[in-house]
Amino acid sequence: MLLALLRQYVRPYRWLVAAVMALQTVSTLASLYLPTVNAAIIDDGVAKGDTGLIAELGLVMLAVTGLQVVCAIGAVYFGSRTGMGFGRDLRSAMFHHVTTFSEQETARFGAPSLLTRTTNDVQQIQVLTQMTTTVLVTAPIMCIGGIFMAIHQDAGLSWLLLVSVPVLALSNYWIVTRMLPIFRSMQRLIDGINRVMREQLSGIRVIRAFARESFERDRFAVANVAVSNTALAAGRWQALMLPVTTLTINISSVALIWFGGLRIDSGHMQVGSLIAFLSYFMQILMAVMMATLIVVMLPRASVCAERITEVLGTQPAISNPAAPRRPHGGIRGAVALENATFCYPGAERPVLEGVSLTARPGTTTAIVGSTGSGKSTLISLICRLYDVTGGAVRVDGVDVRDYDTETLWSTLGLVPQRGYLFSGTVAENLALGARPGQPVTEDDMWSALRVAAADDFVRAHPDGLDMRVAQGGINFSGGQRQRLAIARAVIRRPAIYLFDDAFSALDVHTDARVRTTLREASAGATVIIVSQRISTVAHADNIIVIDGGRVVGAGTHDVLLAECETYAEFADSQSVGSSVGGAQ
Repeated sequence: MLLALLRQYVRPYRWLVAAVMALQTVSTLASLYLPTVNAAIIDDGVAKGDTGLIAELGLVMLAVTGLQVVCAIGAVYFGSRTGMGFGRDLRSAMFHHVTTFSEQETARFGAPSLLTRTTNDVQQIQVLTQMTTTVLVTAPIMCIGGIFMAIHQDAGLSWLLLVSVPVLALSNYWIVTRMLPIFRSMQRLIDGINRVMREQLSGIRVIRAFARESFERDRFAVANVAVSNTALAAGRWQALMLPVTTLTINISSVALIWFGGLRIDSGHMQVGSLIAFLSYFMQILMAVMMATLIVVMLPRASVCAERITEVLGTQPAISNPAAPRRPHGGIRGAVALENATFCYPGAERPVLEGVSLTARPGTTTAIVGSTGSGKSTLISLICRLYDVTGGAVRVDGVDVRDYDTETLWSTLGLVPQRGYLFSGTVAENLALGARPGQPVTEDDMWSALRVAAADDFVRAHPDGLDMRVAQGGINFSGGQRQRLAIARAVIRRPAIYLFDDAFSALDVHTDARVRTTLREASAGATVIIVSQRISTVAHADNIIVIDGGRVVGAGTHDVLLAECETYAEFADSQSVGSSVGGAQ
C-alpha cells in the first residue's frame, strides 16, 4: 500500500526525484573519492616530504569537497520540494475524497479518525518520502562504493566487513520488527485522544453545567497516558538502536585498527591505506545506519499508508449515476415517497417502513411524530444523504438516485436541526447558501435575513453583515443560529425547502413571524417542515403523522384531530387541542 501511494503521488515529481538522485550520486561519489586522495597525500606526500604534491592534492580535495557540498545542498532542496509537494497532493486528495462521503462513511470512520488520517498519517509518509529521496539514494551507493574502494585499498581486511555489516543490519532489523505492532496501535490511540478532545471542546458548556470537569480530566488522562505509554514503548526500542549501532561501529573500528596495525608492522599495508580503509569502513557502517533510520520510519509509515488507503479506497454509498437525468426547464419541486423503507447499516429493524407521501409545489407539507419516529431520516432520504433500502424517493417523477447529485442539491434549501454556522462573517455564511454561479448582493442578503427575522440583531451590530461568526456560531444564541441558517437556505430561492425541526429554538411569536414571511418568499416552492410543535404545523396544507417509522395519519390539522388518535394525543400533550386551529 505504501509503495502504491508513493508511485501514484510522487509521479508528478519524477523529474525532481531524478535531479535528487543525480545530485546525491555525484555527492556520494565525491565523498568516496576523498579518502583515496587523503591516503595519497599521506603515503606519497607526507611520507616522502613532497610539499608540491601535498599542495596539489590538497587543492583537489578542496575542489571535490566544494562539489560535494553544492550537490548535497541541491539534493536536500529538491528532496524537500518533492516531500512537501507529495504531502500537499495527498492531503488534498484525502480532503476531496472525504467530502464525497455520505453520512454512512463519515459515521464509519468518525471525524476524529478522518482528521488524524488527513494530518498526522499524511505527515508520517511525507517525512519518509523526504528522507528517502535524500538518504536512501545515498546509502546503497555509499555502501557498495565503500566496499569496492575499501577492498581496492587492502583486500586483506575485507573480512571485517563480512562480519560487521551483517551484525549491524540484522540487529537493527530485529528491533524494527518489534516496533511495527506498536506503531499500528499508536495511530489508533491518536484517533482516540482526538476523539476525546473533540468531544470535550464541543461539549464544554454541558461539562461545566453539570460540573463534570474532574471526570473529563480523568477521561482525557486515560487517553493521554495510553498514547504516552505506547510512545515510550516505541521510544525504548528506538533508543536501543543507537547503542547497538555505536557498539558495533566502535568494536569494528578497534578491530580494524588492531589488525591494520599488524599488517603495517608486517609491511603489507601503508599508513595512508589504513586511514583510507578506516574512512571507507566508517562510511559503509554509516550507510547501513542511514538505511536503518529509514527502516525505523517504515513501520509507522506503512501503518499510516494502510489507514490512508482505506479511506481513499472507500467508495461513497451516494454517487452519481452513470447516465444522470437532467430535467428540461429545471426541477419544479414535486416530491413523492413511494413505499420508502430505510434501515441503517447494522440495525435490527428499519427506521422507516413503507412510507408514502406527496408534496407538491406551492404547498406546505408538515411531518410530525414522536422522538425517534424517523422524521429526520425522511428528510435525509429526500436530499439523498442516504439512499432508501426499499421503495423510491422521486422529485418531479424522477428517482433521486437518477439525478446528478449537484443538480439535485442545488435545488434544495435544507435547514437541519442544528443550524451550524462556519467561522467568518454573517455575509460569508449567507453566501454559502447560494447556488453555484449564483451572484449574491447585499440586498439579497438583507432580504433573506428579513424573511428569517434575523435582520434586527444583525443590523443592530456595528459591523452589520461583516459581523464575526465564531466556529459553529457559538457566539450566537440557539434561536439566532437557526434564523441565520434559515436565511442561508432562503437566499438560494430553492425549488424545495426542507426544514428539519428548524423552528424549535424560536419563541412562538418569532416562529409565527418567520412562517408568515417564509410563506410569501416560498410561493410556488415545495415546503416540507419537520416539527414537534403543533403551532408550527397546524396551518400546513397537509400533515403527515409518523409513528414507529410508519405513516399513521395524513390530512389537515382539523381532520387529524378528529380522525387520527396519535395526532390528537400529540396535540393534547401540548395543551393546544383544536383551539390551535384558529391561532396564528
